[in-house]
Amino acid sequence: MVLKEKNINNKVLVIVGPTSSGKSDLAVYLAKEFNGEVISADSRQAYKGMDVGTGKITKKEMRGIPHHLLDVVSPKTRFTVTQYVKKAEKAIEKIRAKGKLPIICGGTGFYIQALIDGITIPEVKPDWALRRKLEKHPAEELFRRLEKLDSKRAKNIDRHNKRRLIRAIEIVLKTKKPIAPVKKKQKYNVLIIGIKTEKKELQDKIRARLLKRLKQGMVEEVENLKKSGLSWKRLEEFGLEYRFIAFYLQNKINYEEMIEKLQKEIEYYAKRQMTWFRKDKRIRWIGNKKTAETLAKKFINE
Repeated sequence: MVLKEKNINNKVLVIVGPTSSGKSDLAVYLAKEFNGEVISADSRQAYKGMDVGTGKITKKEMRGIPHHLLDVVSPKTRFTVTQYVKKAEKAIEKIRAKGKLPIICGGTGFYIQALIDGITIPEVKPDWALRRKLEKHPAEELFRRLEKLDSKRAKNIDRHNKRRLIRAIEIVLKTKKPIAPVKKKQKYNVLIIGIKTEKKELQDKIRARLLKRLKQGMVEEVENLKKSGLSWKRLEEFGLEYRFIAFYLQNKINYEEMIEKLQKEIEYYAKRQMTWFRKDKRIRWIGNKKTAETLAKKFINE
């Protein structure tokens, strides 16, 4: 479908849902139908060399559809939500300039919200003395402390990611209040489509995808990242697959434990994602591609 300029002006299609729900597949399908290009909204897929572990879409799976914000930074550097928004906004303008439809696709809810709602986090400079002090405590203890300081943020954070926990605590202590994003005027006219998946079905998909990626060389990928100069600490900071495979490679857990712990943590991550997305009443939840196509067609032709 060739889109008329008036129909796509300022319109952005957004695909959300929990991990393993089929977001990338739906985004490519809709991009084919409505002359679109895809912009990733995944905090880990922005990193180079982190392909199997993040479930990054392959060239074959893209089916000729251009994808943006994949492989944009080295895993040795930090990629922030502010950097993401700047790059995503440029990608949207680039896609629009071609007369195409920008399609945001991903499971990092905060990145998506920051982009489409113009949300910014208060600038707080790093307090290295505080960070060193907090670093001495285990993640479980830091998580409990964050729950007391900012229960809302605690509900949506990776409770095992010490770096993010420390940063969240640092912001609360420095601003003397829970994190309160500043919301600006919404920049885009958006349709947000969410993929609805039953709990048992999602658990089965998570399991199948996990085993598939292990066969595809997920452990070897982590080994290669370590050889490239990443520390175990940095690998663990990426969470989920990278965290538990790093534990396995350091002989902290065995292979079977790694799989079971990963299954449990990915399921918990999917639950956190859904907790975030359910708060957004704009999301139109769908169960199949045809319903998504109907919604997108109506949105574009409005």
